[in-house]
Amino acid sequence: MSARRRRPGVIALSLALIAAGGAGVAVLLLQVGDRTDVVTVVRDVQVGQVLTEDDLGKASVALDPAVKAVRAGNLKSVVGKRAAVELKPGSLLAPSQVTKDSLVKAGEQLVPIGLEPKEIPATALVPGQKVQLVHVPAQGATDTGNGSDAAPQTINGRVVKASGAAPGTGIVVVDVATAAAEGPTAAAWESAGTLRLVLAAPDGS
Repeated sequence: MSARRRRPGVIALSLALIAAGGAGVAVLLLQVGDRTDVVTVVRDVQVGQVLTEDDLGKASVALDPAVKAVRAGNLKSVVGKRAAVELKPGSLLAPSQVTKDSLVKAGEQLVPIGLEPKEIPATALVPGQKVQLVHVPAQGATDTGNGSDAAPQTINGRVVKASGAAPGTGIVVVDVATAAAEGPTAAAWESAGTLRLVLAAPDGS
């Protein structure tokens, strides 16, 4: 008898749970249906490369408000700008990933630096990162008389692009922007194998 008295309560609770579950599904469906048309990347774009319409596409996605993406209606506004970072197919295009400025500024030169695996910093090299190019004695070179405690020659630079490690050798090529007057010196150090790259302090000092 007691079991029968409890049955209406159990049924009521079940109906309440079903109703609550249905409301949750309705909310989920509304969220999925709220989609935004955004710009996507459809092929590889290197750092500094000028974007064309062929590099970009459109997609309709359920976009989290915290995610910053270029809206599809603004696609033409990013065509002709340069990629500030390396862009990969299938990703959404964010406003911060493009720039109207050249990554190599007036009065600068671009110096490619090849780094062997043991010379690559553990911290990832990213565009805009400040570095120093340090001149080190060539292997087997004798002291020049300046004293072992003499400060090495350095050139300030800024990372424009860092490649992936080359298959087999692991060498990474880093494009570094330097002052135009110091570019030839940095290139000479690189050619002679007497150049090392170090990360500058966060404040650039």
